[in-house]
Amino acid sequence: MHLLKRPRRLRSSPALRNLVRETALHVEDLILPFFVSEKISARVPIGSMPGVFQLTEKELVAEATAAHAEGISAVLLFGIPEKKDERASQAYAEDGVVQRAVRALKAARPELLVITDVCLCEFMSHGHCGITHFHGDQVHVENDASVELLVRTAISHARAGADIVARAT
Repeated sequence: MHLLKRPRRLRSSPALRNLVRETALHVEDLILPFFVSEKISARVPIGSMPGVFQLTEKELVAEATAAHAEGISAVLLFGIPEKKDERASQAYAEDGVVQRAVRALKAARPELLVITDVCLCEFMSHGHCGITHFHGDQVHVENDASVELLVRTAISHARAGADIVARAT
């Protein structure tokens, strides 16, 4: 079939062209992850993530402020506490590393969207994301008790000023 006129239905109006155009990605669409640590006194590279560092609270604020000036509108915080225990108590402590970082970021840049990770694994002495019992080499996570700790953590992040609390997986 040889067409004398080629139909351009998907180009017939600005609304249709906008609907089917290529995706446009802008700097304000990005979320910049940060790892804030109580264990360090200066930035430390994360070996498995080239160009990414564990930062002190002060460095975090400086990096987030610079990123915001470049158009980044949101950050995602992952906390690394100095002390870990069987109940992840630093994950929901009022003065925990994430809670302090949220307050510091909001004080420096109130308009910056701050998202926090409520995962417990970094705060647990055994590294699992929840209350666990070991039976030989088998690990069993107690879901209900773990959910209670996740809720406490989420509430503490919200009270500290986080705009969004999330479970990054």
